[in-house]
Amino acid sequence: MDRKKKVEESRIEQVYQVRPEHLNGAGRLFGGQLMAWIDELAGLVGIRHAQQDVITASVDNLKFIRGAYLKDLIVLIGRVTFVGRTSMEVRVDTYIESIDGMRKPINRAYLTLVAVDQEGNPVEVPGLIIETEGQKAEWEAGIRRREMRKQRRTEGF
Repeated sequence: MDRKKKVEESRIEQVYQVRPEHLNGAGRLFGGQLMAWIDELAGLVGIRHAQQDVITASVDNLKFIRGAYLKDLIVLIGRVTFVGRTSMEVRVDTYIESIDGMRKPINRAYLTLVAVDQEGNPVEVPGLIIETEGQKAEWEAGIRRREMRKQRRTEGF
């Protein structure tokens, strides 16, 4: 596929407020709720990049750094970091934003999404235009993460 897109063309930032229905029994943001928000945001980033429907193939490196509590503002930022022929890696960073706008990281996840047609068959995705040193570093790390995913598949998980 000859067409390419810039990272910023599909970047999304979404804000949620933690409400009572988002809490677990310990009074913190339920991890499953955060995972749902991350997956939703990554899917939207993938749709923007591929201009196709996407499905989540894997979630890597979902690490909870600190908890979030009732009324906290949760900011999720997603962007494409690497693309293959039919797949994309999307990084989603999650922060708690204080009332003065300061953000503290609470999670980082990498998801692999596959673009699909109406029958659910994989389709090619646009390439990625790398413009900054940070994007180049993410691309190179994405290559390593892709190789680790392949190795895990051959090992049965």
